[in-house]
Amino acid sequence: MSTELRVRVVQDPSRGFTTLPDELTRAPDITVSLDVLAEDRVRARLHGPAVPSLHGTEHRVDLSVRPVDVRAASARLCRLWKELLVDHRPSASDGRPEPGTPEHPYASLVDLRHRPAAELYDILDELCIAGSELLFGTLLGGVDPRVERFRAYLAEALAATEGLRVRFDSELHVPWPMVCLRPEDVPDPEQSGSPSALFPLFLGHRHQIEQTGGAYPWLTGRHETPAVPTVSLNHDTRLDRKGLTRAPEVARLLAKDTYFVERTTRRELVSALADAGLCEQLMYFWCHGRFVTNGSQPPALALQLTDEPAFDAQTVRERRRRFGEGSLFQPFVLLNACHAGVPEGGGDLAFLGGALIHAGARGVLGPQIEMPQVFAAEYALEFLARYLRGTDTAGAIAHAVARRFADELGNPLGFAYALHCGMDTRLERAVSPAAGSGQEAAV
Repeated sequence: MSTELRVRVVQDPSRGFTTLPDELTRAPDITVSLDVLAEDRVRARLHGPAVPSLHGTEHRVDLSVRPVDVRAASARLCRLWKELLVDHRPSASDGRPEPGTPEHPYASLVDLRHRPAAELYDILDELCIAGSELLFGTLLGGVDPRVERFRAYLAEALAATEGLRVRFDSELHVPWPMVCLRPEDVPDPEQSGSPSALFPLFLGHRHQIEQTGGAYPWLTGRHETPAVPTVSLNHDTRLDRKGLTRAPEVARLLAKDTYFVERTTRRELVSALADAGLCEQLMYFWCHGRFVTNGSQPPALALQLTDEPAFDAQTVRERRRRFGEGSLFQPFVLLNACHAGVPEGGGDLAFLGGALIHAGARGVLGPQIEMPQVFAAEYALEFLARYLRGTDTAGAIAHAVARRFADELGNPLGFAYALHCGMDTRLERAVSPAAGSGQEAAV
């Protein structure tokens, strides 16, 4: 007579055949998707555990805005940050520059606590109006009751609490950390004339934010974690020859407890990208960025190291395409160069960060405006010091750093950095740093 044996599973090597061949991460609290349909329509979708739901479904609506209008409004917001904040020139009552003050204080100072509160408040107030108009006027504007309902649910989700993990998945690039809620959306907003009363309206102050686009950018899992991470400094040695920034401190930080690689020319960088064995956990770029024309095609972002030739997204694709999905190339990339976070044309393949991600990079962080060198170096020092510890994710660090500059120093420029993918990426070490670390690796 057969007897059914009682079985207790104590180990499940297959994990129930339920996982994809990649690391699993906790889903974002809020996911907003903007799908471009036939190049002239936008469909918005909203879901996540922090979003009020209708019968357990996602919120979905077709918007009345055209993609070209969203791109134009996004570009305008970035331009306003540059013109109103970075390029601000205070003047006395007679119209002349104030004596004893920098000509452009918001471009040359990091600590803004001693700037006139009314001056900074007026600048932030205008940026808040433009940032909220981009979201609620341009993108989610109109009188369609479905759009109104979607707009209300999104505002409620973004304003209910702080510190959420928010993903904007879209082919449309929007400078999300610089986008703002309306004062009426925020519970118990401060009504004072202090700049600190306006910071909670910026999405970059309220939440961790990443922008993604395209399904499964990586089809292979992470490679084995090294005992000592390899990091690279790719920079233009002509920057800051007068020593006005903290860039040398950033270089020393990168070389501590790591295998450190320094590149100063395009030739060195292109040679490294053409190497199948290129395996770096962190790549830092400190250089100039500019948009270059290519005949009748839209301008594309290109970066320039110490030598004159620039490199762009096509340079990355040409060198990395043949290595496929199994490549060792999986770094987190900080592109600390002007415009490095701004994909021309709304996030198409001309975007340098997108090319790096498709080549294997696990995240790209970069500014969305022409960032002052003094602040850019301070931001890099703060971000990299935290990231190299290996305890926090890039999303949590970018959020914490932006809030620190705003809350402690009154400086909103941290909101002008955008994270593309990589919200859950961290620098992992297999064991404690080896005694031989800090040495330079061969280029």
